[in-house]
Amino acid sequence: MIRILTYGEIDNAEIFNRGTAATDVSGTVAEIIARVRQNGDAALREYSEKFDRAKLQDLAVSEAEMQAALSAVDPKFIEILEKSAANIRAFHEKQKRTGFVINEDDGIVLGQKILPLQTVGLYVPGGTASYPSSVLMNAIPAKIAGVENLIMVTPPAPDGSIRPQILAAAHVAGVDRIYKVGGAQAIAALAYGTESIPKADKIVGPGNAFVAEAKKQVYGVCGIDMIAGPSEILILADGKTDPRYAAADLLSQAEHDRMASAVLITDSMDFAKKTAEEVEKQLSVLPREEIARASIENNGKIIVTENMETAIAIANEIAPEHLEICTDAPFDLLNRIHNAGSVFLGRSCPEALGDYFAGPNHTLPTGGTARFSSPLSVDDFIKKYSFTYYTADALNKAADDIAHFAETEGLSAHARSVLVRKETGEVSQ
Repeated sequence: MIRILTYGEIDNAEIFNRGTAATDVSGTVAEIIARVRQNGDAALREYSEKFDRAKLQDLAVSEAEMQAALSAVDPKFIEILEKSAANIRAFHEKQKRTGFVINEDDGIVLGQKILPLQTVGLYVPGGTASYPSSVLMNAIPAKIAGVENLIMVTPPAPDGSIRPQILAAAHVAGVDRIYKVGGAQAIAALAYGTESIPKADKIVGPGNAFVAEAKKQVYGVCGIDMIAGPSEILILADGKTDPRYAAADLLSQAEHDRMASAVLITDSMDFAKKTAEEVEKQLSVLPREEIARASIENNGKIIVTENMETAIAIANEIAPEHLEICTDAPFDLLNRIHNAGSVFLGRSCPEALGDYFAGPNHTLPTGGTARFSSPLSVDDFIKKYSFTYYTADALNKAADDIAHFAETEGLSAHARSVLVRKETGEVSQ
């Protein structure tokens, strides 16, 4: 049964049960990475057989396999994928940025160039659920940014196949190549390259503890998006909300995994009790009841506060991954929310809408990192450099100031590199 607490009975830091010590997998992951660096594809095949029970000859998904998958998938699902992809594209197209040039002073040109990353690796997990939605959410912003070489890796089934829904989503999203590799070994392959898999400039996509640790260990060799923790939802709801809605939304995150956190904050004890009853009722009919129940019993809470002002303050302190505001006038509260991965406004906007269809990205900061980080976006797939041009006359005007600044920092060679041009009367453009 989900616990009902008053606000005074719990510290804010304990609401999402964050910071629980995880099993240390760093040594195992380091060994896997080293072996892939040394043995390349041979190590990938070895680990596929060991961890996925799949004996693979070709690591790449062939065109014939892709066409077979597209034929096997329900046409209705393909249609839904395309609708979802259209919404995701429409939202993320608005995030595109261009460079700029400043040429306001004579002889000075300044600017910034924005370029797409050339090669990006997308990890798509296997495990207890299939996530074609993650394919769309990661691949579409990359393609909008202009990434030309988008590589997807995902664990195979024991027969060497990939779930057709995953392949269909990759086709709709425009993924360029797909490899049947999962786990830390897939991250190592993307970071360092093998005979089959090229090195990636950046790796994105969620995964288990081994994948997360591998991303940590290869960061610096390539970029990564974020280290995602267990899924979180915080619902702020008043007593007018239907308890069935609140219960269903809590369970939508609880069914992800046993470590997920689902929390409701309300100013109505009566609503809290009715929602707790609904959670229990709905749990009993969930196909993933065992996972969801473990999440609810370990991390689920309903917290009753004196008013919604306190609820908003808690939300900003916790910085949840998903935040639902189920009140009569949710937009009145929106500008008071400072820390959240994604906000869902009103009683007709369940978090699942964002997972699959609305358009904003569902790859979100977890573990309180929404205090300083943002959802995955087109910006994650670009890089920038600045450029500077000064004529000799423009440099001469600034030379003494630059030299003085450099000498103040104790860097006389910096100063000299400017003054030498002034002294020699450099005039070339």
